[in-house]
Amino acid sequence: MQRRTFLTSLAAAAATPRLSWADAGSPAYLAAARRPGGDYALFGLDAAGAPLFSQPMPARGHAATSHPTRPEAVAFARRPGTFALVLDCARGVVTARLTPPEGRQFNGHGAFSQDGSVLYTSEVVAEGSAGRIGLWDAARGYARIGEFASGGIGPHEIRRLPMSDDLVIANGGIETDPSDRTPLNLDRMRPNLSYMTPEGVITEVIELPDLARNSIRHLALRPDGLVAFAMQWQGDPAEPVPLLGLHRRGAAPVLAEPKDEEMFAMQGYAGSVAFAPGGAEVAITSPKGGRLQVFSATGAPLWSVARADVCGLGPCPAGGFVVTDGVGLVARADQGVLSPMASSNVSWDNHLIALG
Repeated sequence: MQRRTFLTSLAAAAATPRLSWADAGSPAYLAAARRPGGDYALFGLDAAGAPLFSQPMPARGHAATSHPTRPEAVAFARRPGTFALVLDCARGVVTARLTPPEGRQFNGHGAFSQDGSVLYTSEVVAEGSAGRIGLWDAARGYARIGEFASGGIGPHEIRRLPMSDDLVIANGGIETDPSDRTPLNLDRMRPNLSYMTPEGVITEVIELPDLARNSIRHLALRPDGLVAFAMQWQGDPAEPVPLLGLHRRGAAPVLAEPKDEEMFAMQGYAGSVAFAPGGAEVAITSPKGGRLQVFSATGAPLWSVARADVCGLGPCPAGGFVVTDGVGLVARADQGVLSPMASSNVSWDNHLIALG
């Protein structure tokens, strides 16, 4: 009888259809936002920028990461945060809530291993901002299974390299007060890109010694492994510096210089970075400067668009980029033209996460 029951259960499990992103409405993007009542949620958007679903969040969100094989997303609190929600986007339920170990804070980003079995989260030790990468077992209810050093101070975005389980980590280099984020070490910053194995062994570190106050924050990856990194300048605001870098493992980084008339437009702040479809163009946004700047994949300046409070950024399947702003607009930006796609009564947060 036990064997018969087991075989019956096994057959039933095999017959149960596996849910996919189609069961969640086939969203193209994920984005956190503040709703009109002042509460927060993570939204799934279709390719035209219209909301398909939303999931309440207990406080302001920042970014999210999607599971590689099932319609599941992990939404992270704005840093310094103490929660991350695992969302079943097909069923519309929270399946787990992650909390960092005592004395730690989440730093707004995470990434899955290639098979989806492990979630990596960027974290800091609250006192001193030493970087940690947390490991969570996605097959066992996201149980905490380990951690390793991030390779620097104040890690922010973490990405898995294409067709690999190796990681690249943007270590921002800023030690902050754990309660109010006041910078404490601007005179001795050392931001870097750290490349690591999934076990936490550092294989390559990239620094910009002449731009030590340029905090490396956000990352975009091209399928061939080219990494774009967006930076936020902590030095003299009257001194414009490049805010976009490009790097390929084993080579020297390339800094993307804007056109002369665009040098001050970003106000020293790049909030998001993304490649366009095909990878020939890469863009950064600045909510402070109200600007989108686009460069070639070799770092040459191409075109720009002005839009107040623009920050969320992702590839547009039709070409160019999709952007979001703080007043609910979703728009396509291509060849210097901004074309509205959709508008919602929400305030979109910093990131637009492309799925697929």
